[in-house]
Amino acid sequence: MTATHTNTELISVGMKSNRARNRSRLSAYGLVLPGVIGLFASFLVPLFVMIRMSLNENGSGGQLIETFTLASYRKALADPFYWEVVGNTLMLGLVCGLAAVVLSYPIALFLTRTTSRWKGVLIALAIAPLLTSAVARTFGWMAILGDQGVINAALMNTGLLSSPLRLSNNFLGTSIALVEILMPYAILAMISGFGRINSSLEEAAGSLGASKLKVFLRVTLPLSLPGVFTGFLLVFVLAVSSFVTPKLLGGGRVFILATEVYSEATQTLNWPLASALSVILLVVFGAIVAVYQRLIKRFEG
Repeated sequence: MTATHTNTELISVGMKSNRARNRSRLSAYGLVLPGVIGLFASFLVPLFVMIRMSLNENGSGGQLIETFTLASYRKALADPFYWEVVGNTLMLGLVCGLAAVVLSYPIALFLTRTTSRWKGVLIALAIAPLLTSAVARTFGWMAILGDQGVINAALMNTGLLSSPLRLSNNFLGTSIALVEILMPYAILAMISGFGRINSSLEEAAGSLGASKLKVFLRVTLPLSLPGVFTGFLLVFVLAVSSFVTPKLLGGGRVFILATEVYSEATQTLNWPLASALSVILLVVFGAIVAVYQRLIKRFEG
């Protein structure tokens, strides 16, 4: 009887445990469900619509012909202009990502290590530019970098230049503005990554006689690389998908995928080609994210 009673109790406890796990699982699914529905409605459905649109054909006068064809992809991949656009897009992302990371690294490292009571205020100041619209900041850079802007006016008034520097309506001006606009994102990403660095490893290296430079190069920099890669990825993605700054500061002379998608959709009314270019941009994103994942696994492993 005792053994039978014990087995009954064990079975009862097991059933209660299973019911508790099932309730916990259902609660988890209930919490995740609204997010999944929101993701499906706001991202996956438009993505499917865009992919379907890219398989249509553009008729005369912007007429949309519903069919299944890869003509838009063939046109995009066969035209040297669009390869140049893809190259410009990648170059803009690389330049902005590298410049933003290099400029933001010391700021993020200082904000992570400082013990000042004003640390919270300093972090807030570092990301305060995000409170201002990117459009307003772009117009500000147009006033600064223009032929009659602040920089050229100062250089010409001092006699250092006889003609203004070309700092706007080109790739250089667009890159400068985007780096400043996107630096707060890099700072935030690197602060998050640097917070996981164990300072005792640096102290141990210093106690063994390593100089501050060697400690930085051998310990701090390698340990901070995951945060650096995250900051670079974030800036890269935001740069290659940016539209307002390249459109305004580029002056119609900086051609990247985002501006060409807008041009094809609103000016030539070639929606299939615009959708195909959007898919190509999405593939570029996916490739960069895949490389990022491999790098993170390598350095964290």
